[in-house]
Amino acid sequence: MVVGHGMVGHRFVEALRARDDAGAWRITVLAEETDAAYDRVGLTGYTEHWDRALLALAGNDYAGDDLVDLRLGQRVTSIDRAARTVKTADGTAFAYDALVLATGSYAFVPPVPGRDLPACHVYRTFDDLDAIRADAARARETSRAPVGVVIGGGLLGLEAANALRWFGLTAHVVERSPRLMSQQLDDAGGALLSRMIADLGIEVHLDVSTDAITPAQRNRPLRRSEEDDSLRVILGDGSFIDAGVVVFAAGVRPRDELARDAGLAIAERGGVLTDLGCATSDPSIYAVGEVAAIEGRCYGLVGPGYTSAEVVADRLLGGAAEFPEADMSTKLKLLGVDVASFGDAMGRTPDCLEVVVNDAVNQTYAKLVLSDDAKTLLGGVLVGDASAYGVLRPMVGEQLPGDPMALIAPAGSGGAEGGLGVGALPAAAQICSCNNVTKGDVTDAIAGGCCDVPGLKACTKAGTSCGSCVPLLKQLLEAEGVEQSKALCEHFSHSRAELFEIVSATEIRTFSGLLERFGTGKGCDICKPTVASILASTSSEHILDGEQAALQDSNDHFLANIQRNGSYSVVPRVPGGDITPEQLILIGEIARDFDLYTKITGGQRIDLFGARVEQLPEIWRRLVEGGMESGHAYGKALRTVKSCVGSDWCRYGQQDSVQMAINLELRYRGLRAPHKIKMGVSGCARECAEARGKDVGVIATEHGWNLYVGGNGGMTPKHAQLLAGDLDDETLIRYIDRFLMFYIRTADRLQRTAPWVEQLGLDHLREVVCDDSLGLASEFEAAMARHVEGYSCEWKGVLEDPDKLSRFVSFVNAPDVPDPTVTFTENAGRKVPVPIGMPSIRPLQETP
Repeated sequence: MVVGHGMVGHRFVEALRARDDAGAWRITVLAEETDAAYDRVGLTGYTEHWDRALLALAGNDYAGDDLVDLRLGQRVTSIDRAARTVKTADGTAFAYDALVLATGSYAFVPPVPGRDLPACHVYRTFDDLDAIRADAARARETSRAPVGVVIGGGLLGLEAANALRWFGLTAHVVERSPRLMSQQLDDAGGALLSRMIADLGIEVHLDVSTDAITPAQRNRPLRRSEEDDSLRVILGDGSFIDAGVVVFAAGVRPRDELARDAGLAIAERGGVLTDLGCATSDPSIYAVGEVAAIEGRCYGLVGPGYTSAEVVADRLLGGAAEFPEADMSTKLKLLGVDVASFGDAMGRTPDCLEVVVNDAVNQTYAKLVLSDDAKTLLGGVLVGDASAYGVLRPMVGEQLPGDPMALIAPAGSGGAEGGLGVGALPAAAQICSCNNVTKGDVTDAIAGGCCDVPGLKACTKAGTSCGSCVPLLKQLLEAEGVEQSKALCEHFSHSRAELFEIVSATEIRTFSGLLERFGTGKGCDICKPTVASILASTSSEHILDGEQAALQDSNDHFLANIQRNGSYSVVPRVPGGDITPEQLILIGEIARDFDLYTKITGGQRIDLFGARVEQLPEIWRRLVEGGMESGHAYGKALRTVKSCVGSDWCRYGQQDSVQMAINLELRYRGLRAPHKIKMGVSGCARECAEARGKDVGVIATEHGWNLYVGGNGGMTPKHAQLLAGDLDDETLIRYIDRFLMFYIRTADRLQRTAPWVEQLGLDHLREVVCDDSLGLASEFEAAMARHVEGYSCEWKGVLEDPDKLSRFVSFVNAPDVPDPTVTFTENAGRKVPVPIGMPSIRPLQETP
């Protein structure tokens, strides 16, 4: 009998059934929730699609397995140890030979006065998130500045704050301790995380308690038809926050009430006390997961929970497995910020040493905890950039292969990402902590015939839980000499670069033609937009011509960026940031007439947000008639060329950076590529255009221009590197032509220039671009000349073609009917969208 069907309960059933070849055990699972086991670790993902089925764990219904009886919505109310039965809320009794408690934990709500008021929630289940969303919607409707407060600044609290942002609320996080994620991060790491999260617009209140929650004080009496459940959160320092939603995320407590009532031994701090075999004080009852206090300690991570499930499965089949020392390492991405901790992250080992790299400029923090002789890695903390986690975590307890500082030095300076790899790890190093898979287990599987990541996952279970170890699996395959397929997807055995060469050589101009000759099947959402990009890069045909229109992703489909509520943005090109008064007036008039939100971007142009799909043609008609054109903000193409005022106005300016930026943007506008491209031109070394943060950066010198390449944002921001110096205008443009065409021709799908340059090596790139070592320079320059000559504004092409115009409607049978799901609210006086989840492609639909 299994009580509870969360992630660990499901894992126990899977483990027992996988090992029980003789079918000795018949399993009954009684679950309180009406949803079968789902990925509670990824619960926040539910807010992106509101589809519970997408988070369901594989095989959670045990279809076709006659030895497993799953009963949902059956809350167990008591255990009769003498009779060996459990009773459910409807009075049904179930007999057991062995009982496994997998009841997990519940969200702890501190004894704050007012915690039971409406609009107070916890963040634990699907139903909780549904209730939070409903109250968030009410808060948006009744408040000009809708606010949500999260009490608790741990992992779950930050996820809850992110969810509130998705719901269109301004989020506040209130944390009693002096830092966020106090269980995983030290003071310096927590401080950096606080700054980064505050930069995202989330208010962080540290080292302060929550004293009470009361109904908010209203500035006016409510009308009879109105309801207002808004609250006032009173903090320990005397301040308060008025909010529409309050979420408690102050930790969890084991659900041990069944065990308590049955007289089982309970640990001092809660949880069902067990031995290393996960057996309770009653030898026929076991406890696994968060409810189990193994030798007095509860573990709140899925990895140790899975291990406890495996231990009990082994014990029930006559084994003698014991719970090992748990790996409490964590790696996650919170609101786009990488965070990781592993081993003795807090440095509690006596006489331990610490090595720290704290880069406030690039917002990264890394700390290693070492033994007193600096030879053994004990643990560490990573914030901002956790790319070294995969190699560092398995090394905990092992002797270091070299200088500790080199392990956390920034990439490109001899650090772990650039030098140390999985080859340095011993066979006993743990690759997957969730499933207790070592490097030796993986290499044995490779030796046994596993030749790709899916095969390794199926064979070892590594990478099947949180997925953070999947990059290591690929690295191990490469380290063991197993050549990895470079196939774009299951429909093409070629890489993107190979398909580019095929298209160029054969002059095939349709996806169906390419698929028929060089692929199989019907294509997918990987190969279709990739081939569409290649076709656009090798000709000047309109991307919505003929068959190409059906290949585009959601943004290119409507030549606009889809926003979180299903509306679209309009971004006219402003070359180099240079704009006339007439164009400014035109943009303002359009924004006023269509009630659009306007934002001046970091790329020196004006974005207009909130347009419905059927409004796009008329907006662009007015822009095109006013002399403006598409800014390609929706495409994997050149976005912007940022400039300072240069020698025209600045007393430090050494070259005309504005004119150079205009020339570059007009030359490369509409250039399709594996990923978006941004450029910058600075008139002197003071770098006001931030050119070294761009894919192509140009900085003026006394003698001409310095050319930098491979700088950009993304998951791991990179500074551009100097390719050539003191170039005249003609040579500069020639080198940029070659660089861009080489990138477009050889980069992988969705590969930014930074990792592409790092992969090639700067010296090799310089030989190709500057020295023409491959003899391709004239070919690159000719291809760019064809692009420049054939360019035309994509929106102008739409306006001139009735067939293309016909796609810009919300409903095919009612072209003039706007989409009723596109709605807005206000936040601090700004117009903001009411999110509908994470939008994907929105195909034309019929009205109900």
